[in-house]
Amino acid sequence: MAVAALKATSEAQTTFKLVVPKEHARMRLDLFMVKSLPQFSRSRIQQLVRAGFVRLNGATPRSHQPVQAGDEVELTQPPPAKIETTPEAIPLEILYEDDDLIVINKPAGLTVHPGAGHHEHTLVNALLYHCPTLSGIGGKERPGIVHRLDKETSGCLVAAKNDVAHRELSKQFATRNVDKIYLALVSRKLQKQTGVIDEKIGRHPVHRQRMSVNSPRGRTARTEYWVLRSNEQASLVECKLHSGRTHQIRVHLHHLGHPVLGDKIYAPRLAKDFPHQMLHACKLGFRHPRTGEWKNFEAPLPDDFRQAIAMVGLTTTLQTTDHQTSALDSRRVGL
Repeated sequence: MAVAALKATSEAQTTFKLVVPKEHARMRLDLFMVKSLPQFSRSRIQQLVRAGFVRLNGATPRSHQPVQAGDEVELTQPPPAKIETTPEAIPLEILYEDDDLIVINKPAGLTVHPGAGHHEHTLVNALLYHCPTLSGIGGKERPGIVHRLDKETSGCLVAAKNDVAHRELSKQFATRNVDKIYLALVSRKLQKQTGVIDEKIGRHPVHRQRMSVNSPRGRTARTEYWVLRSNEQASLVECKLHSGRTHQIRVHLHHLGHPVLGDKIYAPRLAKDFPHQMLHACKLGFRHPRTGEWKNFEAPLPDDFRQAIAMVGLTTTLQTTDHQTSALDSRRVGL
């Protein structure tokens, strides 16, 4: 999957042409396109359909329209809007950087990108100050942003400096070919030392800020976990994501009855003693978009996370685990 040469193409318009094979006949148009173009999310595909950038046999379709074998689908990705976000001299803890990408250890409390009513003091503002160029695929509010972390989650995050790198990285995230490992400090002692949570996640039908495993429109989500330390009050858990749903770890652990400590949305009664939700993206692995080389990155635990571990009475001695690729190593993470 190596790319011989990477060049910024932010000003270019990109066209994709597809022909529907027999095995995908009668599939929804948006689902067929996501399956065929995994670098695009379903919501992005639907947005492009509504905006008229998708043609089905030369006509303007609807996202839910079924396709037939032999249908011709053409997607024209417009050039992104000009980046207007103001650069800010916000300090960054850089784990790795080259001409194509930058990996940082995002602190808790830093929003990744601007949104409605919030255009300053974000990671994007900091990246624009630090990097002469960023990928324009994310548009004027999300330049370079390949994936996100919640505002109150710390840890590894990669951003792309040009569009080709962005597409290659996005494809890996969309096809689940990245390694994403988190540490979570949760309430009480888990009954099982290891397990897999396979529960669909979707928007909560009543509380719109929350996600839920009981949503009628939930999408498949899978989280693997290992208990590293525990007592009756709390457990330190390592989680490996096999999907990338919003609030996935927080929702899955809450579903088990062990919410993340400090989480003001899913466990507000357990949040008052912690500065933020105790969730840290400690490890991120992916193939470099230029060379195809597998790259691993690890972010040390923040001081307040270590203090929280001590506050709930967990020791610094690691429990033994059969998880051979454990991201929690006392020499690397600093415990």
